[in-house]
Amino acid sequence: MEIARKVARLTQDLKYAAIDPSVLDRTKYLLLDYMGVAVRGSQTDSSHMIQRFLSANHDTSRGIPVIGTRMRAEASFAAMANGTGAHSLELDDVVNAASLHPAVTIIPAALSAGCLAGCSGRELLESIIAGYELAIKLGVALNPAAHYGRGFHPTATCGTFGAALAAAGILKLDADKIARALGIAGSQASGSMEFLTDGSFTKRFHAGWAAHAGLIAALLAREGFTGPTSIFEGRFGFLHAYSPVSDPDKVLAGWGEPYEVMKTSIKPHACCRYKQGPIDCILQIVRENRLTENDIEKVVVSVLKAGFAIVSEPREHKLNPRTIVDAQFSMPFGAAVAIIYGRAFLDQYCMENISSPRVRELMRRVICVENQEIEKEFPAKWPAQVEITTRDGRSFRSAVEHPKGDPENPLSWDEIIEKFFTLASSVLSKEQCGAVVDRVRAIEEEPNVNRLMEILAAG
Repeated sequence: MEIARKVARLTQDLKYAAIDPSVLDRTKYLLLDYMGVAVRGSQTDSSHMIQRFLSANHDTSRGIPVIGTRMRAEASFAAMANGTGAHSLELDDVVNAASLHPAVTIIPAALSAGCLAGCSGRELLESIIAGYELAIKLGVALNPAAHYGRGFHPTATCGTFGAALAAAGILKLDADKIARALGIAGSQASGSMEFLTDGSFTKRFHAGWAAHAGLIAALLAREGFTGPTSIFEGRFGFLHAYSPVSDPDKVLAGWGEPYEVMKTSIKPHACCRYKQGPIDCILQIVRENRLTENDIEKVVVSVLKAGFAIVSEPREHKLNPRTIVDAQFSMPFGAAVAIIYGRAFLDQYCMENISSPRVRELMRRVICVENQEIEKEFPAKWPAQVEITTRDGRSFRSAVEHPKGDPENPLSWDEIIEKFFTLASSVLSKEQCGAVVDRVRAIEEEPNVNRLMEILAAG
């Protein structure tokens, strides 16, 4: 049987009552994290451009809320706006083994579909779990390094299928139409890594377009539109076209054992996943030894090979970021602001710091290297090592096996709630923020997700 048809049947068999409570709790945790980044992400420059596009071309007085704004939009365009905004901060969740960000593609599509269908909180959880499972399994099956090597962004490509599956489940399509929806999604799965050349906004758009495309695929399939059910393993299918070393058997291997939501990481730093572990190491060294930028002669950062070309090369480009996107993908910039400010959150990723002589001078002292020692257990682990040498001849080293936010080194529920309030409170009232937290933590009791979406609209 074709993979898409097997996935369809597995999705139909996924029922709330049979899901382990720990999986449900983790899914709510990821949902709240998404909502925080979506609310705050609605305020970025790229999100304002999306909102102006919607205002110029659509009736924004009706439809589904664009999170964090007073705007509304047709379901697929609301998903696009909500996905693009949430991905703009580089604070959204990520999966190490697949090297992709699931929430920002799957959850916007699920919420839009849920508003159309008036689905319950339980149905929303089921759909999110299924969408994560497929997107992440596909990322692993492609071999992320090989997929990146062809210039593709796995969040965009794999996320389109996850979004389609989540939406199809909520719309209660039969097994054939779910498989057809996945086939339709395959003709929309795209996302070029060329944004790295000049710090363009297209990386952020990848998530929104995947959510948009996935929902459209499900809605078209509902009307009887067809897509190839051999989309994954076929001769011209996704796995063969998008990677030279893919393994189709990995898509279904270990499905739900455990569910991939349990392997998903949360970001504490507002930047690329490949920078998270090194920043943890830098912060540990600086705090424990009370170092300042003036104490430091050199910072040697061991960066995983899979991310080296993303955050470390070309060196002169990484030392001269021109946009926020450039900074989010520059290891020297992340190291410098972590040392100077003691953190690498949203306030540090700003144009003022990008042009700061203080930051730029310190960046020159950051050297990125490849290190075979940290490659041994990748991608099961995403280790990092940093060595800081001081001007008076001292040397300090730090290493992590699992960056903060990984399932093996998780943020607590309290920390996730704190992150949500930190992000959302500049847009929503304290009462709205509290209501969102309460609703998400008891989402299984929600009869209609429209009620939750209404709270997420700006006051």
